[in-house]
Amino acid sequence: MMGFKIERIPAPVWIRPFIPLAAIIVTFLLTATFVLLVNASPLQAYYYFLIDPLSSRVSAVEVLVKATPLLFTGAAVTFAFAGGYWNIGAEGQLYAGATAATAIGLQMHGVPAWIAIPLMIIGGFLAGMSWALVPALMKIKLDIDEVVTTLLLNSVALFIVSALLNGPWRDPVSQWPQSPEIAPTAAFPRLIPRSRLHLGFILAILVIVILWFVMTRTPFGLRMRAVGLGLEAARFAGIPVERTLLISALVSGGIAGLAGVSEVAGIHFHLIDAISPGYGYTGIIVATLGTLNAGGVALAALFIGLIDTGAQTVSRALGVPAYLGDVIQATLLLVTLGMLLLQSYRVSYQRKSRS
Repeated sequence: MMGFKIERIPAPVWIRPFIPLAAIIVTFLLTATFVLLVNASPLQAYYYFLIDPLSSRVSAVEVLVKATPLLFTGAAVTFAFAGGYWNIGAEGQLYAGATAATAIGLQMHGVPAWIAIPLMIIGGFLAGMSWALVPALMKIKLDIDEVVTTLLLNSVALFIVSALLNGPWRDPVSQWPQSPEIAPTAAFPRLIPRSRLHLGFILAILVIVILWFVMTRTPFGLRMRAVGLGLEAARFAGIPVERTLLISALVSGGIAGLAGVSEVAGIHFHLIDAISPGYGYTGIIVATLGTLNAGGVALAALFIGLIDTGAQTVSRALGVPAYLGDVIQATLLLVTLGMLLLQSYRVSYQRKSRS
């Protein structure tokens, strides 16, 4: 008789780089069902998702614009996850950074750009760190699950922003729940004339490069990855686990705060309660699809930016709901997680002797 047995055997190293690509293919095969339900061609739909946005200069630049906040939040989540700290609060930290950037930007009238812009960047980074501090201390001092605390603080950040926009920061001219415009000198300069691509994209690429260097070329990166692989083993090896977790959490929060600065100073020029359509949560997809690797995160952010840009095109061209882009992203996360889990197991067949 034949039987099968599930064994925990890590996949060969050469297979791991192909996991994101396999996850993308499986995701498109699964989501093709939704395209067929609206009597559209999956091949046409995926052409508009993946090819058409790159066919013109305007839409290709827009892909980079869409990818900019995802580069920040993907890097933030990667830095935390790689260090063993499960930060689900990038969304709240983004709002903290956006709030600080707005508060600083409103006071920068008459201040030169070379002073105003660095002040906003530093302020947003510190605000994101501050928002990440409490759950990090609760994790280190009280061993309270950071997944719960960081997630709950996202709602707190949203309520604080809403209170500001419906109170002291309500636009005095339009009376809309949005802050007044920041100073013109505090706005990020455009990288390409007559486009929305701004300085935040360069800043995001710089963050990705620093992330790669810290994680792969520094002693702290080695200690951080060791903690991420196993707390007790790292502690036994003499690594200061608590301090490493704290640094991972705070730096992660600071990077997420930069995403908020980028949206305020580069896109909206004022604070609104919908400044993020879930960039913090999408950062988890980016980090997972990028396998917690700086280069992978950059490619994943650009891919999600491509999907976001193409969602509007496929909706206009084929009548497919624009929300299909969100469905693809959610499915992609689940498929990627499943494949990362399955890479550690192997099914083997064994012949059973008859008794």
